[in-house]
Amino acid sequence: MSLLPTPPPSLRTVPATSTASSTVALRPVVVLPGLGNNTGDYRDMAMTLREGYGIPSVVARVSRVDWLRHCAALLSPGFWRGSLRPRPLLDWYLERVAEAVAEAKLLLEDGGGISLVGHSAGGWLARVYMEEFGMSRISLLLTLGSPHLPPPKGLPGVIDQTRGLLDYIEKNCAPAVYTPELKYICIAGRYIQGASLFGDFNDPSYDPMLVGEELNKIKLPAKFGDDKSLSSAPSLHARFVGQSYKQVCGQADVWGDGVVPEVSAHLEGALNISLDGVYHSPVGSDGTIRPWFGSAYVLKKWVHHLLT
Repeated sequence: MSLLPTPPPSLRTVPATSTASSTVALRPVVVLPGLGNNTGDYRDMAMTLREGYGIPSVVARVSRVDWLRHCAALLSPGFWRGSLRPRPLLDWYLERVAEAVAEAKLLLEDGGGISLVGHSAGGWLARVYMEEFGMSRISLLLTLGSPHLPPPKGLPGVIDQTRGLLDYIEKNCAPAVYTPELKYICIAGRYIQGASLFGDFNDPSYDPMLVGEELNKIKLPAKFGDDKSLSSAPSLHARFVGQSYKQVCGQADVWGDGVVPEVSAHLEGALNISLDGVYHSPVGSDGTIRPWFGSAYVLKKWVHHLLT
């Protein structure tokens, strides 16, 4: 039996702002994993929310193997045309969201709301869930390093990595708002600035014959989180990160969290926030030199949005 709820007739209104005290019930949080991540990647963040701030937290149950279901998209003409739609391809994920939301509802006080915290792809998948299956008493969507916007069309060397999914979401999902009834908060990381792989071809000083010699001189920093190492421009790491950024937003020389460029992680109409020195993923993060959005001291910078 499907756990996906039917759309409600209208949005529900949440009560006035609350504070993080022992006498006021806080909105339960549902954490939605990003592409390739699993439930365990968010265990520390959920524990910090629960034990550090008293916020009831549920992480959607997702394994890394689950993401292999996307291989089925290769058999779809929409994949090759770049016109994929979220359903039915992602129904399995939406089911997991529904299960987590149902679990969070058990933690609700009368009249309360639920916060969705979506990391990376979990952010735009949350938008699909809200659009397709209703608000389910959701009063806040907070996204962490989510690539919300499709890449610009017609740029050489730029291929939509979602094969049309983000284009569909931009056209069919409700626009972001920031109202008393429903708040969208989009948080981007500024961990490293990307760079063009082989320099600017329009720069008169650019000499393609020097590219090989230049790359041979570049050394990877001992620690990617070492600001002094990353400040030398441009490192090989910055060049490869720039290619990742380019596939998402069409530009290489922009700031981002190492995977998603800052500009793509924001939405018009939302409360948009950028955090310096924040890496994209819990995988590869050490919490200090390379902290991610859910690291304890980074979480401290945005958790107040879950308390009001």
